[in-house]
Amino acid sequence: MSDEPYLVVGLGNPGPAYLANRHNVGFLVLDILGDRAGGRFKAHKGRSDVLAGRLGGVRAVLAKPRSYMNESGGPVSGLTAFFKIPPERLVVVHDELDLPYGALRLKLGGGDNGHNGLRSITRSLGTREYLRVRFGIGRPPGRQDPADYVLRDFAAAERKDLAFHLDRTADAVETLIKAGLEPAQNAFND
Repeated sequence: MSDEPYLVVGLGNPGPAYLANRHNVGFLVLDILGDRAGGRFKAHKGRSDVLAGRLGGVRAVLAKPRSYMNESGGPVSGLTAFFKIPPERLVVVHDELDLPYGALRLKLGGGDNGHNGLRSITRSLGTREYLRVRFGIGRPPGRQDPADYVLRDFAAAERKDLAFHLDRTADAVETLIKAGLEPAQNAFND
């Protein structure tokens, strides 16, 4: 088994105004993984906050880009180049409108499904063949604009079990990098 590290990127928007937004679920999961790795995120020249450590015995570089969501590709491609991480060892944790709240899906490759962060990463890397951990946030109610919905905080009813869902997503990331995609899908895909 290779000891090459994985790059685990959580997508979100920087700054306190966005902290608890649905769109920031990637950052929230990375905070849990950072605690598990026993380290602190530090500013990296690649416009990201980075923590290098181990998750479940596997080397991992955890990263939260300091760019806005739609510009995530620059920091992510910079980190893959700096740490020499091939696309198949890149894991992107992000929110997903097309999954019900709290549902999880892990996959390799695919389209961006209208997600500006994924679109930016795919464009910067020149490939769609990277791992994704998709956290369901559900569709906006009524006629609410999806762009507005993702930039709102989780609803009170969602917050009641948000910690459970975030923890489960962190478990899924650990299983993915330790055991591989198929076992992680079997254990966590809803």
